Amino acid sequence: MNIYINGEQQQTDCKTLMDLIQSLALEGKRYAVEVNEMIIPKSRLAETPICEADKIEIIHAVGGG
Repeated sequence: MNIYINGEQQQTDCKTLMDLIQSLALEGKRYAVEVNEMIIPKSRLAETPICEADKIEIIHAVGGG
Protein backbone atom coordinates (compact mmCIF):
# COMPACT_ATOMS: atom_id res chain seq x y z
CA MET A 1 0.00 0.00 0.00
CA ASN A 2 1.07 3.60 -0.50
CA ILE A 3 1.42 5.87 2.51
CA TYR A 4 3.10 9.20 3.18
CA ILE A 5 5.88 9.40 5.78
CA ASN A 6 6.96 12.92 6.65
CA GLY A 7 5.52 14.15 3.35
CA GLU A 8 7.17 11.53 1.12
CA GLN A 9 5.17 8.81 -0.59
CA GLN A 10 6.38 5.31 0.25
CA GLN A 11 5.20 1.78 -0.24
CA THR A 12 4.90 -0.50 2.77
CA ASP A 13 3.71 -3.95 3.71
CA CYS A 14 3.42 -2.95 7.38
CA LYS A 15 0.01 -3.55 8.92
CA THR A 16 0.35 -1.49 12.11
CA LEU A 17 2.27 1.56 13.27
CA MET A 18 4.45 -0.67 15.47
CA ASP A 19 5.40 -2.72 12.39
CA LEU A 20 6.38 0.52 10.67
CA ILE A 21 8.42 1.75 13.66
CA GLN A 22 10.27 -1.57 13.76
CA SER A 23 10.93 -1.52 10.02
CA LEU A 24 12.42 1.99 10.39
CA ALA A 25 14.65 0.79 13.29
CA LEU A 26 13.18 3.35 15.69
CA GLU A 27 12.21 0.97 18.47
CA GLY A 28 13.76 2.09 21.76
CA LYS A 29 14.46 5.59 20.46
CA ARG A 30 12.68 8.83 21.32
CA TYR A 31 10.00 9.75 18.79
CA ALA A 32 6.39 10.84 18.42
CA VAL A 33 3.94 9.59 15.79
CA GLU A 34 1.05 11.44 14.18
CA VAL A 35 -1.38 9.85 11.71
CA ASN A 36 -3.69 12.07 9.70
CA GLU A 37 -3.11 14.94 12.16
CA MET A 38 -3.84 12.82 15.27
CA ILE A 39 -1.08 12.04 17.78
CA ILE A 40 -0.91 8.33 18.54
CA PRO A 41 0.36 7.33 22.01
CA LYS A 42 3.20 4.79 22.00
CA SER A 43 0.97 2.44 24.00
CA ARG A 44 -1.41 2.23 21.00
CA LEU A 45 1.10 1.76 18.15
CA ALA A 46 0.69 -2.03 18.03
CA GLU A 47 -3.09 -1.79 17.75
CA THR A 48 -3.24 1.11 15.28
CA PRO A 49 -3.60 -0.11 11.68
CA ILE A 50 -2.02 1.60 8.71
CA CYS A 51 -4.40 2.34 5.84
CA GLU A 52 -3.89 3.28 2.19
CA ALA A 53 -2.88 6.95 1.75
CA ASP A 54 -2.35 7.56 5.49
CA LYS A 55 -0.24 10.63 6.22
CA ILE A 56 2.21 9.67 8.94
CA GLU A 57 4.56 12.12 10.61
CA ILE A 58 7.39 10.76 12.76
CA ILE A 59 9.23 13.31 14.86
CA HIS A 60 12.57 12.30 16.37
CA ALA A 61 13.64 13.78 19.69
CA VAL A 62 17.22 15.05 19.50
CA GLY A 63 19.23 15.99 22.57
CA GLY A 64 22.00 18.50 22.63
CA GLY A 65 23.59 21.15 24.65
